[in-house]
Amino acid sequence: MAVSLKKRQQVVAVIGAGDDAPAAVCKLAFAVGREIARRGAVLLNGGRTGVMESSAAGARKHGGRTIGILPGYDRRAANRHVEFVIATGIGEARNAVIVASADAVIALAGEGGTLAEIGFAKKFGKPIVALDSWPEIEGLNRTDTPAGAVALALKLATANSRRRN
Repeated sequence: MAVSLKKRQQVVAVIGAGDDAPAAVCKLAFAVGREIARRGAVLLNGGRTGVMESSAAGARKHGGRTIGILPGYDRRAANRHVEFVIATGIGEARNAVIVASADAVIALAGEGGTLAEIGFAKKFGKPIVALDSWPEIEGLNRTDTPAGAVALALKLATANSRRRN
């Protein structure tokens, strides 16, 4: 009996501020998560607070799938909107795992961890879309709306996939 395989869904990493994320940034993150779900992609992030929690909440509220890559071993550290929790125990090195596992990255305002993820995305050749953030970094694709960020990320991911195959 032949098994029919479905095409793999695109995975979009959403990166940005954690514990100290401003409310306006969290609102953008929620909208990004919503758009990812509406377009049938999977949301991937660090699984904790701030941008991570808000983007996962937006995706789940609209029927989307969410994956959280945690820095520690305790799966309970994930926010309640993460559907698939991956506890790594590798600390901040999990930032490389997040980016390597995504087809594209959407960067919102953040700090050092977000900056590290942007660096990994550049090194790994992953498309990066900066949503109303990171003007000091050259070479990022830019947009100022959540819908525009997701549309551009998915378009760039498709083009990048074709180049690699």
